[in-house]
Amino acid sequence: MLRQYLRDNRINVAIVLLAIAAPASWLLRSWVVGAPPSNEFIGPPIADYVLYNSTVWSYDADGLPSFSMKAPRMDRRGGDESLYINAPVFELTSKKPGVPNWHGNSPFGWVNRGGTEMRLDGAVYMYRPAYAQGPMATLCTSNVRGWPKENRMETADPATMTQGPSVMNGVGLRASLNDNHLELLHDVHGILYPRQNTTAKPADCRVVAATATGNGKAG
Repeated sequence: MLRQYLRDNRINVAIVLLAIAAPASWLLRSWVVGAPPSNEFIGPPIADYVLYNSTVWSYDADGLPSFSMKAPRMDRRGGDESLYINAPVFELTSKKPGVPNWHGNSPFGWVNRGGTEMRLDGAVYMYRPAYAQGPMATLCTSNVRGWPKENRMETADPATMTQGPSVMNGVGLRASLNDNHLELLHDVHGILYPRQNTTAKPADCRVVAATATGNGKAG
């Protein structure tokens, strides 16, 4: 009787058997082979175009220069039109007459479409040349977030600041470069010299950091 039933309904029986066999074979393969490997690619999103040896400029709400950035390579992201930048060299325009611009560099950078926000990834070095009212200032830190049109920046990483021979170290930094205000947030220590001191040599944060590293290794 069963044989007769299978013979009379062989098409329906075949469909049922295929419906059972397909998921069973998939489960068997998953058990034997294991889960497929995850996509471990890490990097910037695919660019819709690349710029080489280029310069970008940003202007404030009044149409005045805010900052400029040069780099050997810039990748423009197609989704939000932001820029991923290799080895940026940048300049933050001073808003006060007679006060020099800040200059700097970092290994990597990012700027949003409107130029209102940027990131400087990795080690960041900045300096402002000496001028009539003040000696040269330098800043060494890392992983900075900035708002170029407002000349503001911040980081949660350790930072070293120098102005003339004076040196300050701390963790976390907020800066408003329009009024030359730089604030260290935690674990602050350093050496301050009076402005009229002419015997102490000007310091550079890169030399200070290298000296501290060397002393640490020696100890």
